[in-house]
Amino acid sequence: MAKYIVQGGNKLEGEIRLKGAKNSVLPIIAATILNEGESVIHNVPNISDVKVMIDILKYIGCYVKMEGDTLTIDTKNVNSSEIPESFVRKMRSSIIFLGAMVSRFGHTKISYPGGCEIGPRPIDLHLKSLSQMGVNIEETHGYIKCNKQHNKACEINLDFPSVGATENVMLAAVKTNGVTKIYNCAKEPEITDLANFLNSMGADIKGAGNSCIEIHGVNKLHDVEHRIIPDRIAIGTYLVAGAITNGRIIIDDIIPSHINSIVSKLRETGCEIEYINNKVQLIAPKTIHSIDVIKTLPHPGFPTDMQAQMMALMTLANGACIINENIFENRFKHCEELIRMGANINVNGKLAVIRGVDKLMGAKVESFDLRGGAALVLAGLAADEYTEIDSIHHIDRGYEDMEKVLTSLGANIIRA
Repeated sequence: MAKYIVQGGNKLEGEIRLKGAKNSVLPIIAATILNEGESVIHNVPNISDVKVMIDILKYIGCYVKMEGDTLTIDTKNVNSSEIPESFVRKMRSSIIFLGAMVSRFGHTKISYPGGCEIGPRPIDLHLKSLSQMGVNIEETHGYIKCNKQHNKACEINLDFPSVGATENVMLAAVKTNGVTKIYNCAKEPEITDLANFLNSMGADIKGAGNSCIEIHGVNKLHDVEHRIIPDRIAIGTYLVAGAITNGRIIIDDIIPSHINSIVSKLRETGCEIEYINNKVQLIAPKTIHSIDVIKTLPHPGFPTDMQAQMMALMTLANGACIINENIFENRFKHCEELIRMGANINVNGKLAVIRGVDKLMGAKVESFDLRGGAALVLAGLAADEYTEIDSIHHIDRGYEDMEKVLTSLGANIIRA
């Protein structure tokens, strides 16, 4: 199994350009099923989650071609509405096929999804919403069977602004007669990107990015070409890499409004950050200032997907920080690994208290999930001596060639 070996101490400097957002491209790939034709998607990251989605599409009969960062998908010859367990258990995001499959075929069968070990992430909101839309759902022997009994537009009020549930309802409602309204829906930029993709395909979706989305059903969709938005979480991760190594980083192709909550917290640490056209520049301070409290919240709040990376930065701050994880129940697995490297962290339920130390020491650690693994790489960049990070297949799920990007900025990191 692959691992990273990082020798810390190098200041990261330079300019990079990253690929499109993981959390945007995955539901958009699922959405290609709906037009029964060709979709051309640009700025696609070459990450393992995308590869799993491609394997699923090929299995059900789609034509798929990847050239550079352009993905071409033709779904007119899809011949199966069942997603095999072997694919689904690799990646939780595969649950997004539910809405698309029900919309196109009226039925589907899919196993319960797998993914990162960051605690229970029930899909009850997905299933409850689809049920309100007239889908009969049967859960048996680890599988979910969906059969649309009738085409029913309705009003859905989500108990929590779940990104996945919002996306599944959007996909299921695109061809539903009448107007479907989603209240208390997710506002993440990736929701807006999905809506823009579907609208370019001929859908009629209004309100994406707000707390209420309206989907006016249409009879037919058509071929589409689309460019994926920049990955705000990858951008934030590499900005932290600059901050934790006392470096200077410029990232090209960004949307400022998508990363404001991340930039705001980094400015609190003393980082100088400015936007230059469609670029962002970070200059790290000599001393990292601690942040009193970081609370993860649905967008536009601070994203849970940046919690671990900011924790790595706080381990070297000049004071104490409290992190309040409000989205996932068990997203502190990286804490024990950071403690192995000399960090001072105490966890109590959904709260973690980090007291900054003078230095971290390289150690052998393990990645248990995507963002926690990225945090360990960041810590290794600043630690004395060598850090060995195992199970980096989790990191490969969301970061394209992380070692190559970091090496281009002056890091000493190899994949072994």
